[in-house]
Amino acid sequence: MSIITSLLEEYRHECDSTRRLLEKVPFDNPSWKPHEKSMSLQNLAVHIADIPNWAVAIIDHEELDFAKGDYVPKTAANTAELLAIHDAAVAGALECLARTKEEKLAENWTMRNGEQIYFTMPKGVCVRTWVFNHLYHHRGQLTVYLRLLNVPVPGMYGPTADDVGM
Repeated sequence: MSIITSLLEEYRHECDSTRRLLEKVPFDNPSWKPHEKSMSLQNLAVHIADIPNWAVAIIDHEELDFAKGDYVPKTAANTAELLAIHDAAVAGALECLARTKEEKLAENWTMRNGEQIYFTMPKGVCVRTWVFNHLYHHRGQLTVYLRLLNVPVPGMYGPTADDVGM
């Protein structure tokens, strides 16, 4: 199995799980936070929905420069808008990955803010870190938010206490 095929299969599965989680996000108190330093529920959910867009940003470009102001954060006021962001981002990520040649993953990608360079790494490492692992990290955060709000949490890798009636 090629690296690209493996990435595609993993990401399809994980994005399906992510969608099930995003379907549970309540919008009755979007500014809720578990701690003053935490992201709001709405911002975290939208960030998770938008993360697949990083695949295109990494694979199709050589850098992301925040100083250029090209990145505009998405917003969602309800579940339908949140899922629309996610579905469009996932479709774009899967299309991008599917057309990517493995050699492209060895090319470098840089994240910067003007002259300040945060890092330069191979695109393959960036995809694993910023498109895959970044998603899993924030998805874990969202499950905690939902649990604290008494919202049933769907299983990502098997049943949760909510699924088995614990």
